[in-house]
Order: sequence, then structure tokens, then C-alpha cells
Amino acid sequence: MAQAIVLDSKGQRLSPCSRQKALKLLADGKAKPVSEDPFTIQLPYAVSLPSEPEIVPHAKPGVGKSVLVHICCGPCGTYTIKRLRELGFEVRGFWYNPNIHPFSEHERRRECVRAYAEDIDLPVVWSQGYDMPAYFRAVAGHETFGQRCAICYRLRLERTAQVARQGGFDAFTTTLLISPYQQQALIRDIGEELARDKGLAFYFENFRQGWCERGHMAREHEMYQQRYCGCVYSEWEAQDRSAATLGCVRPRRHSGGQ
Repeated sequence: MAQAIVLDSKGQRLSPCSRQKALKLLADGKAKPVSEDPFTIQLPYAVSLPSEPEIVPHAKPGVGKSVLVHICCGPCGTYTIKRLRELGFEVRGFWYNPNIHPFSEHERRRECVRAYAEDIDLPVVWSQGYDMPAYFRAVAGHETFGQRCAICYRLRLERTAQVARQGGFDAFTTTLLISPYQQQALIRDIGEELARDKGLAFYFENFRQGWCERGHMAREHEMYQQRYCGCVYSEWEAQDRSAATLGCVRPRRHSGGQ
């Protein structure tokens, strides 16, 4: 059945009706003709139409929030920082890695982070000095892989949480979450525990999805890419693995490079 266009007194388009019904409204003086082609009638009163539902774009979890991200090294900071910014966070970096040994290696990695931060306009909080004695005191008697790693995670994340709370940040996180060599579930547990204690949020995401992009970005920025996690124990283990490839020694368990 042919449909008639129906307008209200303000010209708003209403739901159409059948041509037969439109003709009856005209005959009863309840509407006036507007046009024959297309067949259109107009009512003598205005109709209040419901407003269109507001379409809210998918909210980004970081919009309006600040996050302090612990940076373990430049390469791991590439994708992680990019991702946090995409999520809407106001991002600030934090450098505190007393596990890195020797001092020359610590400074080389710190300089790599500094150069990258300048390239991407990232403000960074720099922990002053070289707190290596604190690391060795903490891991003394627990130097095996796994035990020392848990202590190392807590040492660095606890300092990050302290700085985040003092700085008024909404959340903190770490670039350690991008590495497939690190114990991600343990890092998350420690981070969330510290967050509860400090009245903050620990932002967790499986940043490992960006591991390949991390490599591309690090090469694009010509970054120094280290061969071991950072501590002297992981350096020894990395050397053992290198020697093992030449048939010199039996390899130890992977220490979890950066």
C-alpha cells in the first residue's frame, strides 16, 4: 500500500501513514495537503519527538588519568609508552634500576632512555644515584633465578609506587610487563599488592602483544639493545649460554633477558 509523508506544524517529518488514512485526515479537516508527488500532508500541531540517543564512543581507560611507568630500559619503553598514550593516559616515566650491573651498563641504559624520552617528549623522574648496594643486600642468600627476580621486581615497583603516590598519580605500571622473559603474573601480583597498600591503581595489560613492534621501534631509534636482564647473575648466565653454543659449558636456566 502506498505511503504518505506526514509532517507536523513545524515541518518535522513524522512516521508515514497509508494514503487512505492521509486522505481521510484531509477530508476531516485534520490535515492539509502539502504536495501530490510525493504525497505529503501536514498536521496542524507540533509533535515532540524523542531526542536521538547520544552515541558515546568506547571510553579509553586512561582518559583524565595520569600514570607513572617504571622503565627498565629504552627498548621496552617504546611500545609500552606508545600504548599507554593511545589509551589516553598522561604518561610520565620513572627510572630506578639498582639491579643493573656494572655501573657503566647502568649508565648506558639510562642514557638510552634519556635520549628516547627527548625524542618523544616524555617527562621522566630520575632516581638519583646508583642504589646497587640496596639490590645486593636484598637478594643476599636468594641469588637463584626466580627468587632474586621476585625480590628485584618488588624493590623497583615499591619505589615506583612511592614516587607515584608522592606525585599524585592515579596509577603506576612497568615496562617489565612487555618482556616474554619476565614473570608477568608475579609482576602483576606484586604491583597490585603495592597499589592496595598505597591507595593507587596498578595498571596491568599484557604488553607482550607489542613485543615485535618493540623490536622494530628500537631499531628505528638505533637503540642500544642489551644481551642480559641487568644483574650480574643474569650476565653470568647469559655468558654461560653463549659459551654453550660453542660447546664449552652446560647452559644454565634462562635468566630472563630484558
